[in-house]
Amino acid sequence: MKYAITAATGRFGIIAVNYLTKQIDPKDIVIIARNFKKAQKLFPNLTIRTGNYDRPNEISKALSNIDRVLFISSTVDGGEITRLEQHKNVVSALKRNHVSYVAYTSFTHAQNSKSSLANDHKFTENLITDSKISHSFLRNNWYLENETNFFKIGKDKKKAIYWTANRAGWALEREYAEAAVKVLINKDAKEIYEFSGSAHTYEDLGLALNQVLNYKCDIMRVTKENYIKYLEEQGLSHQNSEMYASFQNIIDEGSLSDTTNDLTTVLNHPLTKLSDGIKEIIIK
Repeated sequence: MKYAITAATGRFGIIAVNYLTKQIDPKDIVIIARNFKKAQKLFPNLTIRTGNYDRPNEISKALSNIDRVLFISSTVDGGEITRLEQHKNVVSALKRNHVSYVAYTSFTHAQNSKSSLANDHKFTENLITDSKISHSFLRNNWYLENETNFFKIGKDKKKAIYWTANRAGWALEREYAEAAVKVLINKDAKEIYEFSGSAHTYEDLGLALNQVLNYKCDIMRVTKENYIKYLEEQGLSHQNSEMYASFQNIIDEGSLSDTTNDLTTVLNHPLTKLSDGIKEIIIK
């Protein structure tokens, strides 16, 4: 049985590969990455194949003689072509090589979400379903690491500010990656996993941050406009300030507020406490 992890040199991929090597014989693992030299440095003892989502023939060759694949979705920005085209290339390669099973990292409630971030994932899920390949959709909620800027401002400026009062199901990226591998090697995996932590607000994150720090930072909700203004006062350009503010849009619209226990069930252990997760992120 040959297992492959695509986009393996990204943060999620590195965690997944390292966990997979502890679960199965490393000789049965194939690393697929755009940057062959980078992959060699990261995984010197594993089989590595070059596989760029932008290049249909290359990704098809990389997936030859593979049984089970962890298909890590492309970044939002994509590469030479759109993410939709990239994912089409990967699914076509899976079909062409008669891969028996694929676990795809998707977006929470992808088929019904109103978030624009869900569109590419919904499209990709449909492609995989139509391909008739056995599959699992790993619909990930939000990584706690996405809030690193919030934590660092609180740590450095003693003021943790935010603008939305809605909730998200934050958990550490390594927990999502570990769960992805557990699904990948599970021959009885179900079709859909709605992975998330418990629903929390930014106020909850700020309170957890204060448990980590040796001092108390102010936890403040402001308007989106004042949030942007504050970031500009800290030296960010208006464009970057607007970009950071936009990261909370998806939470504000409620797309991440519905959570489940799928993640803890697959992991078979409790998730890391918010305060411990924050410490892991900002205390080096």
